[in-house]
Amino acid sequence: MALTRTPVVSGWFTEDAADGGFRLLGTRCSACTAVFFPREDAYCRNPHCPGGGELAEVPLSPRGRVWSYTDGRYRPPAPYVSDPAAPWEPYTLVAVELEAEGMVVLGQAAPGVGVADLAVGMEVEVVGGVLNEDPDTGTAWTTWRFMPVGGAA
Repeated sequence: MALTRTPVVSGWFTEDAADGGFRLLGTRCSACTAVFFPREDAYCRNPHCPGGGELAEVPLSPRGRVWSYTDGRYRPPAPYVSDPAAPWEPYTLVAVELEAEGMVVLGQAAPGVGVADLAVGMEVEVVGGVLNEDPDTGTAWTTWRFMPVGGAA
């Protein structure tokens, strides 16, 4: 049975961007041009905004440069859901400065990419990934990942 792909957080990314690729989605204020991720739909978070602007959804840069990275070698504490009976697998976290926006976004590295494969300043691209699969509900929970430009490490 094929699993239904469902975003972990609705509205934060799309797998069907206009260019056919995976893109994070943010919002831009029309009054001050500030861009936000995660998206903001209620008000502009820029304290210097003159106000009166509209917030519009915008696709964010598909590429950026590694700003920092580390590995996660422990099971996250509550309130995060984690099955204590399941084996723990370390993962790599990457902070990426997006190309056009200049903002830093945090996410996991793509499978197979570890800290030894990364360097500050390295170009990476945002790609889709699966955070968890639930065969009981037929759901594959999707999220974003960062992959070095040029493919797998």
